[in-house]
Amino acid sequence: MAKSSKPHRPPKKQPLKKQGQIPTRKQILEFIEQSDQPAGKREIAKAFQLRGSDKIALKALLKDMADEGLIDSTPGRAFHKMGGIPKVTVLKIVEIDGNEAIGMPERWDADNAPAPRLRIKERVRRAALAVGDRILARTEARGQGHIAFMMKKLAQSSEMLMGIVEKDERDRFWLKPVDRKIRRSTAISDLGEADVGNLVLAEPVGRGSHITAQVKEVLGDPFAPKSFSLIAIHKYEIPREFPSDALDEAETLAKMPLSKDDREDLTHLPIIAIDPADARDHDDAIWAAPDDDPENAGGYNAIVAIADVSFYVRTGSKVDKEAYKRGNSVYFPDRVVPMLPEALSTDVCSLKQNSDRAALACHLKINAKGIVISSRFTRAIVRLSGNIAYEDAQAAIDGNLDHPMKVPALEPLWACWRLLFKARGAREPLNLDLPEKRVVLDDQGRIAEIAERERLDAHRLVEDYMIAANVAAAKVLESKKSPLIYRVHEVPSREKLIALKDYLKSFDVSFAMGQVIKPAVFNRLIEQVGEADILPLVMEQILRSQTQAYYGATNMGHFGLSLASYAHFTSPIRRYADLIVHRALVSACKLEQPKPENANIPARSGLSEDMASRLDIIAEKISQLERRAMMAERETVDRYISAHLSAHVGQVLKCRITGVQNFGFFATVEELGGDGLVPVRTLGVERFDYDEQKQQLEGLDSGVTYTIGQKIDLRLIEANPATGSLLFELAEGANHISGRYEPRRGAKRPYNKKSSGKKSVGTETKSKKKSHRKGKRGRPANIPHRSK
Repeated sequence: MAKSSKPHRPPKKQPLKKQGQIPTRKQILEFIEQSDQPAGKREIAKAFQLRGSDKIALKALLKDMADEGLIDSTPGRAFHKMGGIPKVTVLKIVEIDGNEAIGMPERWDADNAPAPRLRIKERVRRAALAVGDRILARTEARGQGHIAFMMKKLAQSSEMLMGIVEKDERDRFWLKPVDRKIRRSTAISDLGEADVGNLVLAEPVGRGSHITAQVKEVLGDPFAPKSFSLIAIHKYEIPREFPSDALDEAETLAKMPLSKDDREDLTHLPIIAIDPADARDHDDAIWAAPDDDPENAGGYNAIVAIADVSFYVRTGSKVDKEAYKRGNSVYFPDRVVPMLPEALSTDVCSLKQNSDRAALACHLKINAKGIVISSRFTRAIVRLSGNIAYEDAQAAIDGNLDHPMKVPALEPLWACWRLLFKARGAREPLNLDLPEKRVVLDDQGRIAEIAERERLDAHRLVEDYMIAANVAAAKVLESKKSPLIYRVHEVPSREKLIALKDYLKSFDVSFAMGQVIKPAVFNRLIEQVGEADILPLVMEQILRSQTQAYYGATNMGHFGLSLASYAHFTSPIRRYADLIVHRALVSACKLEQPKPENANIPARSGLSEDMASRLDIIAEKISQLERRAMMAERETVDRYISAHLSAHVGQVLKCRITGVQNFGFFATVEELGGDGLVPVRTLGVERFDYDEQKQQLEGLDSGVTYTIGQKIDLRLIEANPATGSLLFELAEGANHISGRYEPRRGAKRPYNKKSSGKKSVGTETKSKKKSHRKGKRGRPANIPHRSK
């Protein structure tokens, strides 16, 4: 790192120590945080006037602070607070958001903090940066976050590129990216063993505009089913292989014996798990029976038994560190990338029929009104009486299937659930019943169908038992003053509510802004719309108005569920947040157990003081990892849908508009899903007004409008499974204006900047054609890829 000529000054509030006195840890941290220049050992020694042997002592102190996780150092040996950002660092561009680039530190070794995202303030035009570029930047704290000032663009790193091999008309080979955000192909200088059309991993070589790609690994056919999830795994850098030492430790952990002496024995109860038919891991099981306590007449006792993952995955173990790095399991149509090694996730931690398993049991006492009046937690041993699919449980309770667990287990579970459902209705959580699509694969991994997930009472039953247990976990930990990670869903922002109000106005549906916003407000809105055709559109827009749920160490409540305190407790096999809550319960409820003798694993299964002190950092990181998994899963489904539709290119499909921008509109195929773009250049020769508030395009002369929710027939002209993108054009007769035309009587006059504040787009005048010229690769220069 280049040394600055600007002298370091001691912090304003930091008095200098006398010569020969070593600064304290606190003083060093304050100096690093307040210094306006990168602070290395030399700068710290100078600021505190250290000489000779004191410098040696300072070096030892800095090493201790690094080992303790208080500070970290950049490659140039300048220190920064652990979890903080160096004053000068290398950033990688991960997103282009409007007119700004967003970067993340290329090197981020702090396991106790998520890598931050910084907005880049450039000294050159934005087009000079693209996703994947590397820059040297100076960072600066702003409010609760940081921004970065670009100093210079750096050469590409040796990070592998994924793409498809193509050959142009001059017999040159190119690497076409599979990430829709990357628009430029890279020239291939070494094809290796790859052929045209192969999906490959390549290493970038060279500098600046002379970067080429050398193929290092051939992954096969990019349109083969398993390639779609592999593309997402690579793009989002999702770890899919466990290091050998973690796998060895998992095998050791799986062999730890269970002792009934230290656990509550629940093996005599008919506890069952109700899961999807193809579930590989089973976190939870449930049981219920009428309460024989006369003071709780009409009430029930229930148990929600959750796999005791904290018993096996000890705090600070190798498996624990790998689980934290992943944050959650990632579910693709063709595979699961688990948070835990399979020796734990699909074996000893999975609650299976007729097998003794370690569980953390939530005991609930529920009154006749469906209210949980008491709860307690124990470490237990369970032996499930059955693993039942949702469909079979529903068929059994409906009398359409003769199942041995109907009387001993299913009927009391349903009876208790009806009480919970009654209490759920009383608190009025957000009631959005939107269809969910699922990709069904055949034995060869090809798409058999894309179907809606059926919503059964069996799903609602399991969901309500899980919610009751999650609430109980949060309340018990609060009562014991224990730190915990909450599942937070905040009230919608005013900006989103205004957007919802404007949208509903287009359907003549009123929405008052002055009222106290509760989930019931949206439920009344849904009831007001009734069974009208616009109901799915209104519910979808209500969903868009909601904030994104996240994990946090501070309780902000759960708006959607209408709950004051909520934590995730019921899925520790696949979510790290739940594992944290388990550890907190073990510590708070004094359920710690000694580890087996001679087991080479950490002793503690509860929440350590160190982990408890940084729950806010852990919560932020696993929230980011959750969003990463969601994007990877969604993009993979898009690729499957695009592959499915590739056989329908040229056909007219029934679609619905899902988004409108000044460059065109997005539409999804009805009954199937998959969003595609209709560029404004394909809408005809007239110009269009873009109304951002109404999310609408309107023809200046024809009066034709395109707005969110509108049903329309579109012709599919391109389906790219590698990127998951679709491209449509208007079908003949579907509000399509082609060739020369005469304005309709009473139509608006051509756009005049002086008379309208709306944006006008289209291809009417020669002066505007320039913005729609073809780019080098044939894509219109002003039509961006959709960023999902």
